Amino acid sequence: MTELDKTGAAAGALRGGPRPRRIRGGRGVPLPLLVPALLGLAFLIVPLVALLVRAPWRSLPELLTSAEVWQALQLSLVCATAATAVSLVIGVPLAWLLARVEFRGRGLVRALVTLPLVLPPVVGGVALLMALGRNGIVGKSLDDWFGITLPFTTAGVVIAEAFVAMPFLVISVEGTLRAADPRFEEAAATLGASRFTAFRRVTLPLIAPGIAAGAVLAWARALGEFGATITFAGNFPGRTQTMPLAVYLALQSDPEAAIALSLVLLTVSVAVLAGLRDRWMTAG
Repeated sequence: MTELDKTGAAAGALRGGPRPRRIRGGRGVPLPLLVPALLGLAFLIVPLVALLVRAPWRSLPELLTSAEVWQALQLSLVCATAATAVSLVIGVPLAWLLARVEFRGRGLVRALVTLPLVLPPVVGGVALLMALGRNGIVGKSLDDWFGITLPFTTAGVVIAEAFVAMPFLVISVEGTLRAADPRFEEAAATLGASRFTAFRRVTLPLIAPGIAAGAVLAWARALGEFGATITFAGNFPGRTQTMPLAVYLALQSDPEAAIALSLVLLTVSVAVLAGLRDRWMTAG
């Protein structure tokens, strides 16, 4: 044992116990843990590698610039951005309500807000049809009074994507609000600011990183949405056919186009993870 190791051990003993040792490299890793870990890593990585290996790299520019692919790509970007905007407008106040206001049944409300995270997307699409369809409990009134029909329209795509994506934003913003020191808002109130002014001038700048992270996650989730979209909005090229729907359709007739679209979605997902790595994937 070197002098440095002896010093560290002595300091650990003074603090009440030995310092925990990190396992470096593969030395000392039990075989019953190492083998399943490597299998799990291969299970997650091999399909992605296969997608890259089988990608039609030479014809990729031509595939991505075709009219059908470009329509799906453009519609996906527009709808995902619109769904994220809707989530920001109604999701940030909802997160503030859950984080800052004590009321009876708050736990139940939080559970309902996060339910779309675990709810099968197809079930979410059926629920949207029952609520906003022409004979839905809300959609019937919209159709009769205002002539607004949401299912099988581009607006329906935005609603379906916002339904499944907004919980990601709410969870991120609520967590940031709980971590933020409420004394800043209290100090603003003592200076005469209303609660809304304190939220707008003090709280929003404090939680801006959390809002940005939640918005990116919501946008990525909306971009990859499939089940609720095809159930509530259908699969009409140029109107409701987003990239995941185009992948599903192209896989039956043009596998190379399906792989090209899948590569675009994979690139977006990697970019999102890379952008959030410093916030969520590193310690300390």
